[in-house]
Amino acid sequence: MLGRYFKLSDEKPIQSAVLYLRSPRLSDWKAWSSLRMESRQYLMPWEPSWGINTLSKSSFKARLRQYTKDAKADTGHAFFIFRKSDDQFIGGITLSNIRRGVAQTGTIGYWTGQRYARNGYMLEGLSLLLPELFNRFRLRRIEAACLPDNVPSASLLKKAGFRYEGRARQYLCINGAWQDHLLFAMLKSDNGEG
Repeated sequence: MLGRYFKLSDEKPIQSAVLYLRSPRLSDWKAWSSLRMESRQYLMPWEPSWGINTLSKSSFKARLRQYTKDAKADTGHAFFIFRKSDDQFIGGITLSNIRRGVAQTGTIGYWTGQRYARNGYMLEGLSLLLPELFNRFRLRRIEAACLPDNVPSASLLKKAGFRYEGRARQYLCINGAWQDHLLFAMLKSDNGEG
């Protein structure tokens, strides 16, 4: 089924003048774990609880295996974001919960290291990826959610062209507690893709 849609691992990175996005690799572990560790306090309020071995190499390998399994099943795809000028790892965007058939929908999640936050990198990363999701992945709807008090994330989604659709009660377990989320979505037609 994946061959009918898109396979990033055999493709060139998605790139702009400033950034490029590509599939995660085992060689990314050190940069990934280092950035996640230094950004831990910044990220924890917005993410599921971190396990004791979350940043270990074995945990990263398990993460890569899951990414590969999801990509082969065409249920999800992961993208790491790098700054082009120095190949610096900045963060990631994950497409998950892909539903084909009558839905052609997926959900995105994203994160960036604290030192790269509010510099426009994630907006540019989303702007690079969204046309790929609509055209090469053949999605017609992309969903995203954020905590109500995560004002920067809600603002980012709006700047990227997502529309607010409502509030979902106890939507996800974040940092150990079931929490409400604001729901956003973008249609292919919202992105000027027809």
